[in-house]
Amino acid sequence: MKRTAKSLDEMLGPIPETVKNEVELSFQISDRINELMHQRGMTKKQFAEALGRRPSEVTKWLSGQHNFTIATLGMLSAFFGQPIVTVG
Repeated sequence: MKRTAKSLDEMLGPIPETVKNEVELSFQISDRINELMHQRGMTKKQFAEALGRRPSEVTKWLSGQHNFTIATLGMLSAFFGQPIVTVG
């Protein structure tokens, strides 16, 4: 019998390690922001207002798919008074 459907892995091929690392870091950053936001008891709307940003931007940050700049990470670290990312 002829096989017509390919598996997702066959269609996409192996996922490069660099992409896996990027995705993992993105989700770790968004999880950290979400954790700090909840420690302060802030909703997305309150958080956005406190930063002078749109709620849709905060939603992107928390999605795990936003490509953060160093400037944004520095601003968020200053806001929370704690690092978002640690290097060591």
